[in-house]
Amino acid sequence: MRIPELLVPASSLEVLKTAVVFGADAVYIGGEVFSLRAKSKNFSLEDMREGIAFAHAHQVKVYVTANILAHNGDLEGVREYFRELKDIRPDALIISDPGVFDIAREIVPEIDIHISTQANNTNYGTYHFWYHQGAKRVVTARELSMAEIKDIRAHIPEDMEIETFIHGAMCISYSGRCLLSNYFTGRDANQGACTHPCRWKYAVMEETRPGEYLPVYENERGTYIFNSRDLCMIEHIPELIDAGIDSFKIEGRMKTALYVAVVARTYRKAIDDYLKDESLYRENLPYYREQIAKCTYRQFTTGFFFGKPSEEAQIYDSNTYVKEYTYLGIIHGQNKEGLYGLEQRNKFSVGEMIEVMKPDGRDIPVTVRRICNEEGSDMESCPHPKQKIYIDLGIELEDQDLLRRCETAEG
Repeated sequence: MRIPELLVPASSLEVLKTAVVFGADAVYIGGEVFSLRAKSKNFSLEDMREGIAFAHAHQVKVYVTANILAHNGDLEGVREYFRELKDIRPDALIISDPGVFDIAREIVPEIDIHISTQANNTNYGTYHFWYHQGAKRVVTARELSMAEIKDIRAHIPEDMEIETFIHGAMCISYSGRCLLSNYFTGRDANQGACTHPCRWKYAVMEETRPGEYLPVYENERGTYIFNSRDLCMIEHIPELIDAGIDSFKIEGRMKTALYVAVVARTYRKAIDDYLKDESLYRENLPYYREQIAKCTYRQFTTGFFFGKPSEEAQIYDSNTYVKEYTYLGIIHGQNKEGLYGLEQRNKFSVGEMIEVMKPDGRDIPVTVRRICNEEGSDMESCPHPKQKIYIDLGIELEDQDLLRRCETAEG
């Protein structure tokens, strides 16, 4: 049995630390250039250096994405960027473009290379090709079934690693190579600037009747015909391990720390439970389902793993997320009075019931007893985003504990 790595995304230094503390074996991040998530916060070189040091201190690896489909004008910049990364020493680079691959082999031969899903990796011949070029790992195309992945494992060298997306948003286009954004807005998805037109509402217009919009589906609001459900494989850990996958990858380099904490902690427990005892994993399936639904999602699907998705994998009437919890902040340090510090992410008030989410799996309901600002003045609430505050919740807290508020009627 191959013991899978849990690979978690991070959009910022704060989220990287959350991923590490809440159970990731590895984290993947993007720099400020040459990454396919240009709209996420991404990492400066200084933050990257600090994040890698923090992760390595916790025995967690960090992979840096450089997976754009490069044009001529990008190549010299790529070369300079890799020279900067040489000193920072991430554990691997995630690359899709052969030209960028060659530059990495030249500039940073000591850093492992993982081949991005953007390279459309659908067969074991492709894996052999990249293996002979010197790649350590290849990310499967999202369009592969479980049986196809298992067949790839049977036909590639033992030391060749397979990485597969097991949770998160699904793209309408082949392994994420989409032209819609470029066509509609001039922003190239393959250069990191996707505007996510697959989430927009569409209708049909007949040529001789301009301006008359006809719903594609029987719905007066139009329809979100390209809007896929989110992938979720929390109930299929045994099949994923049996397929010989080395790294279980979570999608979401534009997600909040709350999303990352929930998903990382839930998959960590599911994987560990299964490796300890399959009956324990089966027994805890309702718990995993309950936990994974506590982060934002668009309803769930198993994607292509068990066959081609049907129309049930689409959401036709809405493009909104299900959101049961609001992220409030992460605990960092204490002041002289012993109050716990955090940088506020959403407003909450004295007397309000909130929840402390701990890396060890506990979720502790608490009442906010006190809030004060950096000067020590008491406040009834904290209305200003990213305000540095200090709080008393009536219990002892630890750095990286995450605060959230339930938004459902029951909460």
